[in-house]
Amino acid sequence: MSKRDYYEVLGVAKDASEREIKKAYKRLAMKYHPDRTDGDEALAEKFKEISEAYEILTDSQKRAAYDQYGHAGVDPNQGGAGFGGGADFGDIFGDMFGDIFGGGGRRQSRAQRGADLRYNLELTLEEAVRGKNVEIKVPTWVSCEPCGGSGAKKGTSPKSCPTCHGSGQVQMRQGFFAVQQTCPTCSGRGQVISDPCNSCHGQGRVEKSKTLSVKVPAGVDTGDRIRLAGEGEAGQFGAPAGDLYVQVNVREHPIFVRDGNNLYCEVPIGFTSAALGGEIEVPTLDGRAKLKIPNETQTGKMFRMRGKGVQSVRSGSVGDLICKVIVETPVKLTEHQKELLRELEESMGDSNAKHKPKEKGFFDGVKNFFDDLRG
Repeated sequence: MSKRDYYEVLGVAKDASEREIKKAYKRLAMKYHPDRTDGDEALAEKFKEISEAYEILTDSQKRAAYDQYGHAGVDPNQGGAGFGGGADFGDIFGDMFGDIFGGGGRRQSRAQRGADLRYNLELTLEEAVRGKNVEIKVPTWVSCEPCGGSGAKKGTSPKSCPTCHGSGQVQMRQGFFAVQQTCPTCSGRGQVISDPCNSCHGQGRVEKSKTLSVKVPAGVDTGDRIRLAGEGEAGQFGAPAGDLYVQVNVREHPIFVRDGNNLYCEVPIGFTSAALGGEIEVPTLDGRAKLKIPNETQTGKMFRMRGKGVQSVRSGSVGDLICKVIVETPVKLTEHQKELLRELEESMGDSNAKHKPKEKGFFDGVKNFFDDLRG
């Protein structure tokens, strides 16, 4: 099945900025993350597709390759330059013409850098805001210790291939053409191992789970990546290791919703406090804080508490906490309490327009609407 266009997957334009791509990813990741889809396999696959698109489009080199060559430019199974190494397009065309016209003896195959890896790290909002050191276990290929990654038994070393004499290629004559091909003896490496290491059986690397310490900086958010250089898969035959990318996902919080560096929360208050005003306690990530409520406050009113948000991991600026007031209607009233409310209503008399301006404005609008209908 052919892959969908990465820009289409994230719902962004082809010239979208990195900020727009991150914002789109954050919105989709919150919707399709496995923690929120109850094991739905179709939605889990969609989350993988979204993550793959985000990973490519936020890497400048991979995005450039994708823009120029499509999925072939970033898929190692199609010869692209994505995760896992692989030759770039210059190598592909160079090898093609080198095989036909001689190529000047350039080696066709080289020991390749190890594959990059990705680790998904789940954090609470508090951990993401404050930062922390975490230990993670990563199954990967690591350099073989007994042979030092060479693949040869300790005390020996790889030798130059007797067939290609170290070039990695052999030349064959076909009529008027000299055709170069990968050396069948050394598979293009230019070296052979006559006495392979007993631990890695000549590969120069072994499978192992390693424990790494990751320093998560304060202020990270869903979609951010932490790069650990050289902590990916070890390359074969002593080639350099790839990198490990720690992908951050911040779990949903029971009180706060984060948007960039700002935090949002809903604060319920009684209608008496809304009418008369007063001071209430609200939660912040640093503990409780006092919030002054003016009299005649209506439900939905927003209050900004400056500097109570999140410190940006990049600029160091601090966001705000936005509290949305929700006025609660009292429930389970006694007869006496109901009677008091009736007395309050009666005491307002015909002056409801003064005490309830929105109500009067609404019903005046309704009346005008039906008058217009009757024409």
